[in-house]
Amino acid sequence: MLSLGEYAVFEHPDIIKILMTLLIFLIALTSDLRTQRIPNVFCLAVFAIGILIQALQSGWNGLGSALLGSLVACTLLLPAFMIRALGAGDVKLMIAVGTFTGPWLILWSILYAVIAGVITCIVLAAWKTGLSGLKKTASRYYQIIILRHYLKPEPSEAASLRVPYAPALAIGWLWACSHNSDIQWAISSFRYSIGI
Repeated sequence: MLSLGEYAVFEHPDIIKILMTLLIFLIALTSDLRTQRIPNVFCLAVFAIGILIQALQSGWNGLGSALLGSLVACTLLLPAFMIRALGAGDVKLMIAVGTFTGPWLILWSILYAVIAGVITCIVLAAWKTGLSGLKKTASRYYQIIILRHYLKPEPSEAASLRVPYAPALAIGWLWACSHNSDIQWAISSFRYSIGI
């Protein structure tokens, strides 16, 4: 195996995937916060690299895991995109990240991202529109349920805000990683091999 000096990074392929996924989220986060977009070219490159790395590392099983991870992300997030709760770039980002993480980690990442996203949206909405904006949004949602028909949000309510979701997706991934025993083992093994 290749090693960088005394740091045996390449002896731990899971560490490479973790570091690459962290870099992917940092790039996406920067782009989303600056431009409110995550470029298609970036997502496509991440998707291709994820499939390649998984296939090279684990053969057909890795390829299957990569494709299944993407499928789970697509299945969970496409409905959110269709109701305009999530942007297309966010969906494509998580489909691409799914190639690195596989199905289980992407599932938990998305579930934790939903929690982080709800908290982020409520805090940001309360900060930008105040309590009255939150009340207007809650009232509109109640009317939607009663009338069973969509009502467009008013500019003064919380639901009219555009909130970058890449931060919540990154937090969800970090949260899922902190609870994943395979990732914790990979990090511990890597730390042991470099003496920290």
